Amino acid sequence: MSEELLVRNCAPTLAGLKTGNLFSCPYTCREELLDSIRQLNRRLGPKGIRAIPLRFSEKKALIYLYRPAKLEKDLSRSLSEELLRQCGYQCRGGNRCLTKLAQRLRQQEDFPHEIGLFLSYPAEDVRGFLEQRPCKCTGCWKVYENEETAKKTFAMYRKCTEIYCRQYSKGANIERLTVAG
Repeated sequence: MSEELLVRNCAPTLAGLKTGNLFSCPYTCREELLDSIRQLNRRLGPKGIRAIPLRFSEKKALIYLYRPAKLEKDLSRSLSEELLRQCGYQCRGGNRCLTKLAQRLRQQEDFPHEIGLFLSYPAEDVRGFLEQRPCKCTGCWKVYENEETAKKTFAMYRKCTEIYCRQYSKGANIERLTVAG
């Protein structure tokens, strides 16, 4: 797994702005990819970052790079807990919910609608999506509530990614780009 792929797809999480990012990672050998993820976890774990594969297909893996402490906090909010219960999660806590999410991803081809809760989407917007209401705008996610705040967040994520990609192209490594959490 290349560092460039991580930076391009996960800069806001590396910067500490976001709980997690999902990205598709091509691979030729599953064991080599798993070894690469283990090495990444050793390197970034001290900064509060973890990577796990959530789903494998024949030539691609869906990787979740996240901050476990932030995920725990995000999923413990009352609306998040309520939405997860509605989606069949009989568990609490980041690790248990993540295990359930991985099971759901393996069982269905589409993304489970609650996945936004694992990606720093506002719970109110996840609820709006689940209720199939008309959205106000679309960016990194569909926005149902606070459009102006969401637009600012989208711009912040874009700017962060631009800066991180530029820094990486100038030689900054992944450890240097990762903010301790």
